[in-house]
Amino acid sequence: MRVVLQRSKAAQVTVDGETVGRIDHGLVLLVGIADGDTEEDARYLADKISGLRIFEDEQGKMNHSVLETGGQVLSISQFTLYGDCRKGRRPNFMAAARPELAEPLYERFNGMLRESGLHVETGRFGAMMDVSLVNDGPVTLIVESKQA
Repeated sequence: MRVVLQRSKAAQVTVDGETVGRIDHGLVLLVGIADGDTEEDARYLADKISGLRIFEDEQGKMNHSVLETGGQVLSISQFTLYGDCRKGRRPNFMAAARPELAEPLYERFNGMLRESGLHVETGRFGAMMDVSLVNDGPVTLIVESKQA
């Protein structure tokens, strides 16, 4: 699994003009699931992300997690994170898990984040979505469950 994480002051996702997920401050997660990813990968990332210290303390140092700040999560499925652009001009998405395998693991990942105490909003799996956010910092990280 691969997650592009952005610290955000506010974010929302809309589908066909309807807002389906919205958060105040917290994290926006673009979540990609590869063929062969398992619940163990989801658990690793949920634990890592919920405890990642990327919010400032009183001295301006990144010392607090999203849990400690009362932040929220906006999680958006993003199979294009596994697009391979090394050959040709069209990305190859063969490394991405098929939707019937990816969707249950994506839902389980979001459930694990909720079990950790986080408020989690989501986009709509498989839909064309418009995502808007105010990137705080900006702080943007890539977190993966397996070493590349």
